[in-house]
Amino acid sequence: MAGRIVLLVTSPRLPAGLLTAAAWDVVRSAPVLTGAESESTVAIRTAGARVSVVTEGVTQALLDAVAAHGTAVWLAGPSGDEPVARELGLRLAREPGLAELELMYGSWDPPGARLLDAVTVMDRLASPGGDPWKRAQTHQSLARFLLEECYEAYDAINAGDTDALREELGDVLLQVVLHARLAEELPEGERWSVDDVAGDLVDKMIRRNPHVFAGAEAGSLEEITANWERIKRTEKPRGSVLDGVALSQPALALAAQILERAGRIGLAVPPPLAQNQVDPEARLGASLLATVAAAREADLDPEAALRRTTLAYAEAVRAAENPDQPSTNPG
Repeated sequence: MAGRIVLLVTSPRLPAGLLTAAAWDVVRSAPVLTGAESESTVAIRTAGARVSVVTEGVTQALLDAVAAHGTAVWLAGPSGDEPVARELGLRLAREPGLAELELMYGSWDPPGARLLDAVTVMDRLASPGGDPWKRAQTHQSLARFLLEECYEAYDAINAGDTDALREELGDVLLQVVLHARLAEELPEGERWSVDDVAGDLVDKMIRRNPHVFAGAEAGSLEEITANWERIKRTEKPRGSVLDGVALSQPALALAAQILERAGRIGLAVPPPLAQNQVDPEARLGASLLATVAAAREADLDPEAALRRTTLAYAEAVRAAENPDQPSTNPG
């Protein structure tokens, strides 16, 4: 009967030694060969298994171990050791009686595992010896980049380009992990990390979705939304319905949100009248606010409406610049 060579692949993102029962059975019962020392080799030796580091003649070393013990294990490194698997596979294809080749996953990446890689890479970039530009940044200097990346993701959504959205969300994530890494350098008592960001988010998601995590009745979407708002009010008691409104958002969106918040609690505060304003800017502002209020009454988004019309106008400008080119304006 042919012997067996087990290619044991593990996730480099999980703690060393966190293996399946089948993987522990095979490493305890057969010699383990690997290309370099690692946390995994330490964990396996601590459990009483035999581990040898082989840097040359890997295929022959595995075949010799199979001949002596019937089964041998190759513990793959973080990259998966594809060259070793390829060389071994070619040898066994030529001489199939030498051994049978088996691929075994001792552990595998859970969903979101690559987020750990993003945190690790950012730590390298923002640590001494890393990227001088990132190390020189502050939360304040990065603020405009966070806005720009969010706007680019918004553009991808409006364009219906999901490939672009994937890339732009990666740029937003870069800003998140960079802000979190810089926060680790804050003075004692002020610092926090990406784990604190994620932990707060997890707690919030669980707390605000009792219909999923606490066995509460789901009800209608309107009831779920109302319950969400009640939970938010409990978490953050506020003196005004306007507390928490992002004041740095575009002015049309800001006006619409303030009007919506006031209407939510039944406040009927009349906006200023344009004709009563003394200077041109105030008259224009009052007129724009009245337009936003009218849009809200008509259940329209003034920010989206102005953006749509402005982009159409931009296409008209481009067409006027190049009258011989076909228009790309779908309207």
